[in-house]
Amino acid sequence: MNKTMNENIIELHITIVEAGSAITILKGYCLQKKIILSKGQLKQAIAKGALWLTQGQHTQRLRRLKRVLQPNDELHFYYNEAILSTKVDKAVLISDEMHYSVWYKPYGMLSQGSKWSDHCTITRFAQQMLEPERPVFIVHRLDRAASGLILVAHTKTAARGLSAIFEHRTLSNTSNPTINKKPTAAILNKYYHVILEGNHSLRPQPDIIKNAIEGKEAQSTFTHLTYNKAQDRSLVTVKIDTGRKHQIRIHAAMIEMPVVGDRLHGHADENEIKNLQLSAVSLSFTCPITEDKKHFELEDALKLSF
Repeated sequence: MNKTMNENIIELHITIVEAGSAITILKGYCLQKKIILSKGQLKQAIAKGALWLTQGQHTQRLRRLKRVLQPNDELHFYYNEAILSTKVDKAVLISDEMHYSVWYKPYGMLSQGSKWSDHCTITRFAQQMLEPERPVFIVHRLDRAASGLILVAHTKTAARGLSAIFEHRTLSNTSNPTINKKPTAAILNKYYHVILEGNHSLRPQPDIIKNAIEGKEAQSTFTHLTYNKAQDRSLVTVKIDTGRKHQIRIHAAMIEMPVVGDRLHGHADENEIKNLQLSAVSLSFTCPITEDKKHFELEDALKLSF
């Protein structure tokens, strides 16, 4: 079965009848359905994560073009020319901790892929750039429009432990039972630099905002750094004590000083700035593998400025 919304968006689902290589089967099916995609276009799309393989109950991306598929296997091909042609700036490796790595994620890069591709994600970028190559697991997320520090795990143990810290802000020893028998508290500190509309120095310092978000408790602490009078904008540091979706952006809007570039909660000018002026600049936590205290911070060149 195939769905074609237009010539640039194609969705195919193929049940394998005879054994053969993935690329040969896909190319043959396209020819049969009169879908005009060259072998080069197919290869590029597959390299960017557009092809999936289902075997039994398990479905995963397939990049090995010559992999021999068996009868009853299923191929799923999602071709979206606009998505596949998207480009983003490169991420910057901050630290390779072997079990996990720390990166600077630029504006526009995704934390996680979709069925259409994963070539613009931090996880795929880390997998391609690290030596030796390792598995990749998402730990936490940064909005596509935000930038800054993000962790990528390379073992399931690290992924479980780090995810527990980001979710509960405590160290989960179930991820590594050899550490201790009793749970150990692990404080997670996350700081952001944000450029806000208006003069934040006129508000109480530090500016602690406790407004609930979607009925859930939320707390952010805004601290003024500098004010640009010509632009009427403020650079502030924000520490979040809860991890609600869009927490900083919502709290900034609640005090009527929205984040510059925030089209969802603010009033970004389409003719002016396009990047959301929100960046994760430092992370401190207890490593779930070694129990060492870890601190990572962006160098000044990567931080926001007027």
